Amino acid sequence: MTPGEHGAHAIPSTPSGATPTPHDSGFNDFSDEKRHHAIGNAPSDTHDGKLEDVKISDVGVGDVNEEEIVAEGEERTSWFIWLLVLCSAISGLLFGYDTGVISGALVTIGSDLGPEALSNSQKELITSATTLGALLGGLAAGIVSDWTGRRIVLGFADIIFIGGAVAQAVCHTVWSMIGGRFLIGVGVGVAACVAPLYIQELSPTKRRGRMVVLNVVMITLGQVIAYGIGAGFFHVSGGWRWMVGLGAVPAGVQLVFLFFLPESPRILVRRGDMEAATKVLSTVYQFATPEQVALKAKLLQTSVQRSIYITEHTTFFQRMGSMFLDPVNRRALIVGCGMQAFQQLSGFNTLMYYSATLFNQIGFDNPTAVGLIVSGTNFVFTLIALKWIDQIGRRRIMVWSAPGMFIGLILASVFFHYLTKQTGGELVGGTDYSKKWSGLVVFSMILFVASYATGLGNVPWQQGELFGLEVRGIGTSLCTATNWAGNLLIGATYLSLMDRITPAGAFGFYAGLCFLGWVFVLLCFPETAGLSLEEVRLVFKNGFGIKESKKLREQKKAMKEGSLRALNSNEDLEKGQQ
Repeated sequence: MTPGEHGAHAIPSTPSGATPTPHDSGFNDFSDEKRHHAIGNAPSDTHDGKLEDVKISDVGVGDVNEEEIVAEGEERTSWFIWLLVLCSAISGLLFGYDTGVISGALVTIGSDLGPEALSNSQKELITSATTLGALLGGLAAGIVSDWTGRRIVLGFADIIFIGGAVAQAVCHTVWSMIGGRFLIGVGVGVAACVAPLYIQELSPTKRRGRMVVLNVVMITLGQVIAYGIGAGFFHVSGGWRWMVGLGAVPAGVQLVFLFFLPESPRILVRRGDMEAATKVLSTVYQFATPEQVALKAKLLQTSVQRSIYITEHTTFFQRMGSMFLDPVNRRALIVGCGMQAFQQLSGFNTLMYYSATLFNQIGFDNPTAVGLIVSGTNFVFTLIALKWIDQIGRRRIMVWSAPGMFIGLILASVFFHYLTKQTGGELVGGTDYSKKWSGLVVFSMILFVASYATGLGNVPWQQGELFGLEVRGIGTSLCTATNWAGNLLIGATYLSLMDRITPAGAFGFYAGLCFLGWVFVLLCFPETAGLSLEEVRLVFKNGFGIKESKKLREQKKAMKEGSLRALNSNEDLEKGQQ
């Protein structure tokens, strides 16, 4: 029997030789009877919509194994999906550009905003205003997108980007610059939260990690472009206005593209528009037969059924409370927020915001050009992550790359110690520092950034896959808010920290935080590569699921191999009968 005859193959619930686990019930044994029950019946343990009666972790039979249906061409990704993701990932480009451009702008503004030169506190305010805006925008974006859809919220972010870029380009005071940066920050926060979520929900399971990393690639590309433009305008009077104003261009391009992009199929199913959802799935699985697409849509409806029921029978505040009171959601939240905190407290964004200032202080003639080396390293190693994140896995790539981060930061601390010996451990502008130690500082930064880009720069943005659909917007908003809260803390204290405990002490401090983050990964971060968005929820049922996720992935692999063996046997039998 071939896929085209009945549209898809049902994979046996338990492969030969495999031992069923407690999680198998209602999950791997996906019979027609259970499929009908999952889609057609709602749980009956609810009275008046009270959360104590609706135990969110137990409602419905919504956890569906996507490996149950094998569609033709599922291993391939159509050009249309790549186009969808690239258009969505313009948000990442804007994110990277608007966070990276300020590094070059801070060293070229001069007296254009009133003061003869910006003080450290003014630089920190301009930088942290973006982060504060992003914190507020990210906190609201995922929640609002659950109601309005992902696409509309991305369009709203583009409008904010355009307004913020223009406001910065025409400002003439420090406070108006801070206002423009705050506005840009709101757009950055919204895009950073919703774009990965939108991409995850449009992508095939086997390519989901790579698609989200593509968004991060665009972030790093935006930073490279920002540094390149900054280097080009470094000696141009008022060039910083062009640098910040050009951010309006990609926002306008994406705003036009959004009119042609589809809504997330999971959002469409929640709205009850199965026809539109099926149409979107037919583009996601472009090489599949109509019967296979219909079965994929039915599986998606099954998985979303639980979320629809919970949404209809609970309030927003009850679902928000479930993020902390329900053990499954709480563990997912700890992992998601913990990874985002690790990303920011590692100190990476201090290089994005202040690298030109730092390299100017240690004696480089064109500090923005030197910063371009750092952002270029970030871009190149993010491409490596794009290639390998689904094959190697999220957890393994983090376990391997994090040690390189704290080694790079320890080396930076040592090199800064010897670099600044002649100035009592402080960085003093205009000092003729040793070119050897300055070069070694840049080398340590490159090692740190390469390790960061390979793992920590990408993996936390897979956060949407940690949460069930009914709380996915809330969960991603809380995780993104954690990211920007850490970013705000680091960005607002970096220059002051350098002054208080010396550059060597500051980078040693960040190295210690990186080590603690690595320990967190070892103890709490499970592998989610290869699991469907609905399957990931099972991992957190009895703990942080490091062993459970490994067992589930092995079981899925065995199921798939068993199904293929059965398919080949059937085909051989049919040929023999002919």
